[in-house]
Amino acid sequence: MSLFIDSSENKNFLVLNPNASKKYFTNQKIATTGNSELFKKKKDSNTLRIFVLGESTTIGYPYFHNGSFHRWLQYRLTHTFPGRNFEIINISLTAVNSYTVLGFAKEVVDYEPDAILIYTGHNEYYGALGVGSTEKIGGNPQLVNLILNLRKLRLVQLMTNVYEKIQHTVGSTKASSGATRMKLMVADQQIPYQSELYERGVEQFRSNMDETLSLLATRNIPVFVSNLVSNEKDLKPFVSFAAGRTRHLGFQKNYTLGIEQFKKGNIAAANGYFKAANQLYKGHALCAYYLGKIAYIQGDFIQAKTYFAQAKDLDGLRFRAPESFNDIINQLCRKYKNAHLVDTKAIFDTNSANKIIGDELILEHVHPNLRGYALLSDGFYEAMKKEKLITISNEQEMSFKQLLQDMPITKVDSLAGTYKVNNLKRNWPFREVMSAHPFVVNSVEEKIAYGLTFQQTSWLDALSKLYTYYSTNRELGKARTVVEALVLEYPTDAQYYEKAAMLSGELNDQEKAIVYFEKSFALVPSFDKARYLFVIYLTLDRPIQAMPYLNYAIQNNTSQFSLSPVKAYVEKVVELQQACSRDSTNIPILSQIAGAYYKMDNKQGASKYLQKILKIDADNRDALALMSHIKLKN
Repeated sequence: MSLFIDSSENKNFLVLNPNASKKYFTNQKIATTGNSELFKKKKDSNTLRIFVLGESTTIGYPYFHNGSFHRWLQYRLTHTFPGRNFEIINISLTAVNSYTVLGFAKEVVDYEPDAILIYTGHNEYYGALGVGSTEKIGGNPQLVNLILNLRKLRLVQLMTNVYEKIQHTVGSTKASSGATRMKLMVADQQIPYQSELYERGVEQFRSNMDETLSLLATRNIPVFVSNLVSNEKDLKPFVSFAAGRTRHLGFQKNYTLGIEQFKKGNIAAANGYFKAANQLYKGHALCAYYLGKIAYIQGDFIQAKTYFAQAKDLDGLRFRAPESFNDIINQLCRKYKNAHLVDTKAIFDTNSANKIIGDELILEHVHPNLRGYALLSDGFYEAMKKEKLITISNEQEMSFKQLLQDMPITKVDSLAGTYKVNNLKRNWPFREVMSAHPFVVNSVEEKIAYGLTFQQTSWLDALSKLYTYYSTNRELGKARTVVEALVLEYPTDAQYYEKAAMLSGELNDQEKAIVYFEKSFALVPSFDKARYLFVIYLTLDRPIQAMPYLNYAIQNNTSQFSLSPVKAYVEKVVELQQACSRDSTNIPILSQIAGAYYKMDNKQGASKYLQKILKIDADNRDALALMSHIKLKN
């Protein structure tokens, strides 16, 4: 049950152990597995290694692959710092909570992390070992963590396996009941606000997060902890606790009249009834929610936000973390110097209509849509910049706007996420509070996405079909998006980088071609990749960067052409550029650079310097003549 095992693909790499989660589930049939993201046993000196801990939001549900926030972060860092290596290993799992975060943190500290990113809290009550979960083994965090330590013993594992087999023989397990995982994990569907069970959940979260951050502080590992976001405006509470008939006399009558008037569109009358009901009994989640809706309609967004937050905290089915969890995260980040708050709540508020989070960024109760995951990644990115874990100097930073435009998420990934959520809304507990929308399956992308979602088509097979479709129709931009998605999923596979580079070349996107050729070359160097790289660098007038690849090509020349004359010209250009930096208007020097590039058949490089000459001397005969020759060749 160790956290990492040797990769079956390459023994020099480690990967998350698919059995690592079993320690946290009493019913191991429903234990979840996470990503298979490889990282080197021996970390390279040029590598920034980041581990990501958390639950379903953190792993990227319902997109999982490149919709998850850490992949947005990976893509942005890779293209902002093309010369660095980034290992961002997401070891989050669905249906777990702070017990797993703590347990994984205890092991991950020994694998040379440069930073750890955490987003957790929504599963605290119903995730594995939560106080309201079917998978609980005790209510005290210290007792639970003691039992988890005992589960490392092989004797205890043997006893667990024997118990599982007996249970399977006696009768069907919960895993085979056909219920959704959400329903299987819930034991206590009604946990009143500030009740004993509610407070035990709060203490569980506080205790485990405190121990996690204390451990990381002891090891002096930077940790970035995000506060939590959920759907406040567009999700009715799942469970409201009825008012006592004698203690809160009149509540039900006012509340019922409020509902009637709200449905009729009589907002002012409904508001009066709901306020009267709320005065009699302040513990009804739906009453608070309707007061929030009315305040929102009336334009009182500050009051609406207050009511929506109350409705969420009063909701008896605790699939959304209460606000007290964000208070705990804030307190702990102030307590430990190595812990840095990622204020995702503020970011989502800013990017939501009237600063109240709803369907614009959240798919159902807690999981962001693609823009939401992009914003989550931006929060971590900016926090890492602020704490100087990454330093932007001469590199060309990829802006958030550029990230949104370039991030390689295929239409199939996007559609598959939509289909999964739509299916989720048809089941408990969402069918009572959210409506599922019908969807059509007509286009090729829709059919592939449907197969991925419902017909057990693998993600790799789905993207292979999509790539074939785009390639056949010469939609090269979309084809490259598919290959870039595969690059993020398989960052140690040189063939995907090379394919992305080739497609970038066809699209005349030389900068991306360089990034992907260099990544592919670093994994599996070859003469052809070196040739592509030095040619592109020379075309872009960057001879110094071209030189290492030109030298490699000369030393590993598999062609019938001598590259020594090219090297001589490149060395001459470098020398002349140094002289030109001292006098950028020296026409003889500019002419020599243009001539050298022309002799290398680098028309773009030659044209650049000829244009510089003609800006200084528009009638320069030699420049005009050479420019004419280049145009004739084109």
